[in-house]
Amino acid sequence: MSNIENTPYNNGGKLKLAIQKSGRLHDDSIKLLKECGIDISNGVNKLKADASNYPLEVFFLRDDDIPQYVEDGVADIGFVGENVVFEKNKKVDEAEKLGFGKCRLSIAIGRNDEYTDATYLQGKKIATSYPVILQSFLDKNNIKAEIHEISGSVEIAPGIGLAEAICDLVSSGSTLFMNGLKEVEVILKSEAILIKNKNLDAIQQQLLDKLIFRIQSVKKAKNNKYVLLNAPNENLDKIIQLLPGMKSPTVLPLATEGWSSVHSVIKESDFWDIIEQLKTLGAQGILVVPIEKMIL
Repeated sequence: MSNIENTPYNNGGKLKLAIQKSGRLHDDSIKLLKECGIDISNGVNKLKADASNYPLEVFFLRDDDIPQYVEDGVADIGFVGENVVFEKNKKVDEAEKLGFGKCRLSIAIGRNDEYTDATYLQGKKIATSYPVILQSFLDKNNIKAEIHEISGSVEIAPGIGLAEAICDLVSSGSTLFMNGLKEVEVILKSEAILIKNKNLDAIQQQLLDKLIFRIQSVKKAKNNKYVLLNAPNENLDKIIQLLPGMKSPTVLPLATEGWSSVHSVIKESDFWDIIEQLKTLGAQGILVVPIEKMIL
Protein backbone atom coordinates (compact mmCIF):
# COMPACT_ATOMS: atom_id res chain seq x y z
CA MET A 1 0.00 0.00 0.00
CA SER A 2 1.15 3.55 -0.68
CA ASN A 3 2.17 6.11 1.94
CA ILE A 4 -1.08 7.95 1.24
CA GLU A 5 -3.21 4.92 1.94
CA ASN A 6 -1.35 4.36 5.23
CA THR A 7 -1.67 8.00 6.31
CA PRO A 8 -4.30 8.72 9.03
CA TYR A 9 -7.04 11.13 7.93
CA ASN A 10 -6.05 13.85 10.36
CA ASN A 11 -5.15 17.42 9.47
CA GLY A 12 -1.64 16.32 8.53
CA GLY A 13 -2.95 13.62 6.19
CA LYS A 14 -5.70 15.57 4.47
CA LEU A 15 -5.74 18.00 1.61
CA LYS A 16 -7.70 21.20 2.29
CA LEU A 17 -9.56 22.51 -0.76
CA ALA A 18 -11.27 25.91 -1.02
CA ILE A 19 -14.12 26.31 -3.49
CA GLN A 20 -16.70 29.01 -4.13
CA LYS A 21 -19.51 28.93 -1.58
CA SER A 22 -22.15 29.86 -4.16
CA GLY A 23 -22.33 31.29 -7.61
CA ARG A 24 -20.83 30.67 -11.02
CA LEU A 25 -18.19 28.06 -10.15
CA HIS A 26 -19.73 26.30 -7.14
CA ASP A 27 -21.92 23.73 -8.89
CA ASP A 28 -19.26 22.85 -11.47
CA SER A 29 -16.67 22.39 -8.71
CA ILE A 30 -18.92 19.97 -6.82
CA LYS A 31 -19.73 18.16 -10.07
CA LEU A 32 -16.04 17.75 -10.93
CA LEU A 33 -15.30 16.28 -7.51
CA LYS A 34 -18.10 13.76 -7.97
CA GLU A 35 -16.85 12.88 -11.45
CA CYS A 36 -13.48 12.24 -9.82
CA GLY A 37 -15.18 9.73 -7.52
CA ILE A 38 -15.07 11.99 -4.46
CA ASP A 39 -18.30 12.13 -2.45
CA ILE A 40 -19.04 15.38 -0.68
CA SER A 41 -22.11 17.41 0.23
CA ASN A 42 -22.87 20.51 -1.81
CA GLY A 43 -21.93 22.97 0.93
CA VAL A 44 -25.29 24.73 1.25
CA ASN A 45 -25.29 26.60 4.59
CA LYS A 46 -21.93 25.04 5.50
CA LEU A 47 -18.46 26.44 5.99
CA LYS A 48 -16.69 23.12 5.40
CA ALA A 49 -17.30 19.46 4.67
CA ASP A 50 -15.25 16.27 4.61
CA ALA A 51 -15.14 13.86 1.69
CA SER A 52 -16.37 10.43 2.72
CA ASN A 53 -13.99 8.46 0.50
CA TYR A 54 -10.89 10.64 0.01
CA PRO A 55 -8.59 12.49 2.43
CA LEU A 56 -10.05 15.85 1.46
CA GLU A 57 -11.60 18.66 3.48
CA VAL A 58 -13.52 21.29 1.52
CA PHE A 59 -13.93 24.90 2.63
CA PHE A 60 -16.77 26.94 1.09
CA LEU A 61 -15.59 30.54 0.69
CA ARG A 62 -16.09 33.73 -1.29
CA ASP A 63 -14.21 33.35 -4.56
CA ASP A 64 -12.34 36.64 -4.01
CA ASP A 65 -10.93 35.26 -0.74
CA ILE A 66 -9.68 31.92 -2.08
CA PRO A 67 -6.25 33.06 -3.37
CA GLN A 68 -5.48 34.67 -0.01
CA TYR A 69 -6.48 31.56 1.95
CA VAL A 70 -4.31 29.40 -0.30
CA GLU A 71 -1.33 31.75 -0.03
CA ASP A 72 -1.65 31.76 3.77
CA GLY A 73 -1.93 27.96 3.94
CA VAL A 74 -5.41 27.98 5.49
CA ALA A 75 -6.33 25.98 2.40
CA ASP A 76 -3.77 23.87 0.54
CA ILE A 77 -5.45 24.20 -2.86
CA GLY A 78 -8.38 26.06 -4.41
CA PHE A 79 -10.71 25.99 -7.39
CA VAL A 80 -11.05 29.58 -8.61
CA GLY A 81 -11.30 31.63 -11.78
CA GLU A 82 -8.09 32.82 -13.42
CA ASN A 83 -9.56 36.32 -13.40
CA VAL A 84 -9.62 36.29 -9.58
CA VAL A 85 -6.07 34.91 -9.37
CA PHE A 86 -4.72 37.63 -11.65
CA GLU A 87 -6.69 40.37 -9.89
CA LYS A 88 -5.66 39.37 -6.36
CA ASN A 89 -2.05 38.71 -7.43
CA LYS A 90 -1.27 36.40 -4.51
CA LYS A 91 1.76 34.10 -4.23
CA VAL A 92 0.18 30.84 -5.37
CA ASP A 93 0.98 28.33 -8.13
CA GLU A 94 -1.34 27.17 -10.89
CA ALA A 95 -1.52 23.36 -10.80
CA GLU A 96 -4.18 22.52 -13.42
CA LYS A 97 -6.78 24.10 -15.66
CA LEU A 98 -10.21 22.68 -14.86
CA GLY A 99 -12.05 23.10 -18.16
CA PHE A 100 -15.15 24.90 -16.88
CA GLY A 101 -16.16 28.44 -15.95
CA LYS A 102 -14.86 29.80 -19.23
CA CYS A 103 -15.48 33.51 -19.77
CA ARG A 104 -13.62 36.64 -20.81
CA LEU A 105 -12.88 39.96 -19.18
CA SER A 106 -13.75 42.60 -21.72
CA ILE A 107 -14.10 46.31 -22.31
CA ALA A 108 -17.60 47.36 -23.34
CA ILE A 109 -18.91 50.74 -24.46
CA GLY A 110 -22.20 52.23 -25.58
CA ARG A 111 -23.78 50.38 -28.49
CA ASN A 112 -23.80 53.47 -30.69
CA ASP A 113 -20.28 54.64 -29.85
CA GLU A 114 -17.47 54.23 -32.38
CA TYR A 115 -14.44 52.18 -31.29
CA THR A 116 -11.30 51.74 -33.35
CA ASP A 117 -8.67 50.71 -30.80
CA ALA A 118 -7.63 51.13 -27.16
CA THR A 119 -6.90 54.83 -27.66
CA TYR A 120 -10.68 55.34 -27.45
CA LEU A 121 -10.28 54.88 -23.68
CA GLN A 122 -7.86 57.81 -23.31
CA GLY A 123 -9.23 60.11 -20.60
CA LYS A 124 -12.41 58.06 -20.20
CA LYS A 125 -14.06 56.91 -16.98
CA ILE A 126 -14.17 53.11 -16.79
CA ALA A 127 -16.19 51.15 -14.21
CA THR A 128 -14.93 47.73 -13.16
CA SER A 129 -14.60 45.14 -10.41
CA TYR A 130 -11.12 44.31 -11.73
CA PRO A 131 -9.02 47.46 -11.28
CA VAL A 132 -5.66 45.65 -11.16
CA ILE A 133 -6.14 43.78 -14.45
CA LEU A 134 -7.65 46.85 -16.10
CA GLN A 135 -4.79 49.09 -14.96
CA SER A 136 -2.28 46.60 -16.35
CA PHE A 137 -4.06 46.67 -19.72
CA LEU A 138 -4.13 50.47 -19.76
CA ASP A 139 -0.43 50.69 -18.84
CA LYS A 140 0.55 48.30 -21.64
CA ASN A 141 -1.32 50.48 -24.11
CA ASN A 142 -0.07 53.80 -22.65
CA ILE A 143 -3.61 54.85 -21.84
CA LYS A 144 -4.49 57.20 -19.00
CA ALA A 145 -8.06 56.67 -17.83
CA GLU A 146 -10.04 57.10 -14.63
CA ILE A 147 -10.95 53.76 -13.03
CA HIS A 148 -14.09 53.55 -10.90
CA GLU A 149 -14.00 50.38 -8.80
CA ILE A 150 -17.45 49.02 -8.08
CA SER A 151 -18.75 45.59 -7.11
CA GLY A 152 -21.78 44.10 -8.82
CA SER A 153 -23.99 45.48 -11.61
CA VAL A 154 -21.03 47.06 -13.40
CA GLU A 155 -23.00 47.10 -16.66
CA ILE A 156 -25.37 49.82 -15.40
CA ALA A 157 -22.56 52.36 -14.84
CA PRO A 158 -22.73 54.03 -18.28
CA GLY A 159 -26.51 54.25 -18.10
CA ILE A 160 -26.44 56.19 -14.83
CA GLY A 161 -23.60 58.45 -15.91
CA LEU A 162 -20.94 56.94 -13.66
CA ALA A 163 -18.67 55.85 -16.50
CA GLU A 164 -18.28 55.92 -20.28
CA ALA A 165 -17.05 52.32 -20.51
CA ILE A 166 -16.91 49.21 -18.37
CA CYS A 167 -14.52 46.30 -17.88
CA ASP A 168 -16.42 43.20 -16.81
CA LEU A 169 -16.78 39.45 -17.24
CA VAL A 170 -18.68 38.37 -20.33
CA SER A 171 -20.10 34.95 -21.18
CA SER A 172 -22.86 35.24 -23.76
CA GLY A 173 -22.99 39.03 -24.03
CA SER A 174 -26.74 39.14 -23.39
CA THR A 175 -26.36 41.30 -20.26
CA LEU A 176 -24.35 43.85 -22.22
CA PHE A 177 -26.97 43.92 -24.96
CA MET A 178 -29.81 44.48 -22.49
CA ASN A 179 -27.93 47.46 -21.06
CA GLY A 180 -27.22 49.07 -24.42
CA LEU A 181 -23.54 48.07 -24.49
CA LYS A 182 -21.26 46.26 -26.91
CA GLU A 183 -18.06 44.32 -26.31
CA VAL A 184 -15.07 45.92 -28.04
CA GLU A 185 -11.89 44.54 -26.44
CA VAL A 186 -11.06 41.24 -24.73
CA ILE A 187 -8.29 41.78 -22.19
CA LEU A 188 -8.30 38.36 -20.49
CA LYS A 189 -9.65 34.90 -21.32
CA SER A 190 -10.41 33.05 -18.12
CA GLU A 191 -11.48 29.64 -16.86
CA ALA A 192 -11.51 27.85 -13.53
CA ILE A 193 -8.09 26.63 -12.42
CA LEU A 194 -6.66 24.67 -9.51
CA ILE A 195 -4.21 26.74 -7.50
CA LYS A 196 -1.93 25.44 -4.76
CA ASN A 197 0.09 26.74 -1.86
CA LYS A 198 3.80 27.04 -2.66
CA ASN A 199 4.85 25.06 0.43
CA LEU A 200 2.92 21.78 0.36
CA ASP A 201 4.54 18.95 2.27
CA ALA A 202 5.28 15.57 0.66
CA ILE A 203 1.99 13.95 1.71
CA GLN A 204 -0.09 16.92 0.56
CA GLN A 205 1.71 16.93 -2.79
CA GLN A 206 1.07 13.20 -3.24
CA LEU A 207 -2.62 13.72 -2.51
CA LEU A 208 -2.70 16.61 -4.96
CA ASP A 209 -0.99 14.53 -7.65
CA LYS A 210 -3.63 11.82 -7.23
CA LEU A 211 -6.40 14.40 -7.47
CA ILE A 212 -4.88 15.99 -10.59
CA PHE A 213 -4.61 12.53 -12.18
CA ARG A 214 -8.36 12.03 -11.64
CA ILE A 215 -9.17 15.51 -12.95
CA GLN A 216 -7.11 14.96 -16.10
CA SER A 217 -8.85 11.63 -16.71
CA VAL A 218 -12.27 13.28 -16.46
CA LYS A 219 -11.23 16.13 -18.76
CA LYS A 220 -9.83 13.76 -21.39
CA ALA A 221 -13.06 11.74 -21.32
CA LYS A 222 -15.15 14.87 -21.92
CA ASN A 223 -12.98 15.87 -24.87
CA ASN A 224 -13.28 12.50 -26.62
CA LYS A 225 -15.94 10.11 -27.93
CA TYR A 226 -15.87 6.33 -28.34
CA VAL A 227 -16.93 5.32 -31.84
CA LEU A 228 -18.02 1.92 -33.13
CA LEU A 229 -18.83 1.37 -36.79
CA ASN A 230 -19.09 -1.21 -39.56
CA ALA A 231 -16.59 -0.62 -42.37
CA PRO A 232 -16.29 -2.12 -45.86
CA ASN A 233 -12.91 -3.86 -46.09
CA GLU A 234 -12.17 -2.20 -49.42
CA ASN A 235 -11.96 1.17 -47.63
CA LEU A 236 -10.65 -0.14 -44.31
CA ASP A 237 -7.17 1.39 -44.61
CA LYS A 238 -8.60 4.85 -45.37
CA ILE A 239 -11.05 4.58 -42.47
CA ILE A 240 -8.28 3.55 -40.05
CA GLN A 241 -6.26 6.62 -41.08
CA LEU A 242 -9.20 8.77 -39.97
CA LEU A 243 -9.45 6.98 -36.62
CA PRO A 244 -6.05 6.80 -34.94
CA GLY A 245 -7.58 6.27 -31.50
CA MET A 246 -5.31 6.29 -28.45
CA LYS A 247 -2.78 4.05 -30.23
CA SER A 248 -4.64 2.48 -33.13
CA PRO A 249 -8.24 1.37 -33.77
CA THR A 250 -9.52 -2.07 -32.82
CA VAL A 251 -10.57 -3.97 -35.96
CA LEU A 252 -12.66 -7.14 -35.77
CA PRO A 253 -14.07 -9.19 -38.69
CA LEU A 254 -17.85 -9.29 -39.03
CA ALA A 255 -19.82 -12.42 -39.87
CA THR A 256 -20.76 -10.75 -43.15
CA GLU A 257 -17.90 -11.26 -45.57
CA GLY A 258 -16.08 -8.11 -46.71
CA TRP A 259 -16.93 -6.09 -43.59
CA SER A 260 -15.16 -5.29 -40.32
CA SER A 261 -16.13 -3.69 -37.03
CA VAL A 262 -13.93 -0.74 -36.11
CA HIS A 263 -13.69 0.66 -32.57
CA SER A 264 -11.82 3.88 -31.81
CA VAL A 265 -11.70 7.19 -29.95
CA ILE A 266 -12.00 10.59 -31.61
CA LYS A 267 -11.71 14.11 -30.30
CA GLU A 268 -14.94 15.99 -29.70
CA SER A 269 -13.62 18.94 -31.72
CA ASP A 270 -13.04 16.70 -34.77
CA PHE A 271 -16.21 14.65 -34.39
CA TRP A 272 -18.53 15.94 -37.13
CA ASP A 273 -15.84 16.33 -39.78
CA ILE A 274 -14.66 12.75 -39.22
CA ILE A 275 -18.18 11.31 -39.17
CA GLU A 276 -18.94 12.93 -42.53
CA GLN A 277 -15.76 11.46 -44.03
CA LEU A 278 -16.57 8.02 -42.59
CA LYS A 279 -20.00 8.10 -44.23
CA THR A 280 -18.38 9.03 -47.55
CA LEU A 281 -16.11 5.98 -47.25
CA GLY A 282 -19.11 3.69 -46.75
CA ALA A 283 -19.10 3.29 -42.96
CA GLN A 284 -22.44 2.10 -41.57
CA GLY A 285 -24.06 1.56 -38.17
CA ILE A 286 -21.99 4.29 -36.55
CA LEU A 287 -22.45 4.35 -32.77
CA VAL A 288 -21.07 7.20 -30.66
CA VAL A 289 -20.69 6.61 -26.91
CA PRO A 290 -19.65 9.15 -24.26
CA ILE A 291 -16.58 8.20 -22.21
CA GLU A 292 -16.87 8.45 -18.44
CA LYS A 293 -13.12 8.25 -17.65
CA MET A 294 -10.07 8.08 -19.92
CA ILE A 295 -6.73 6.79 -18.62
CA LEU A 296 -3.76 7.04 -21.01
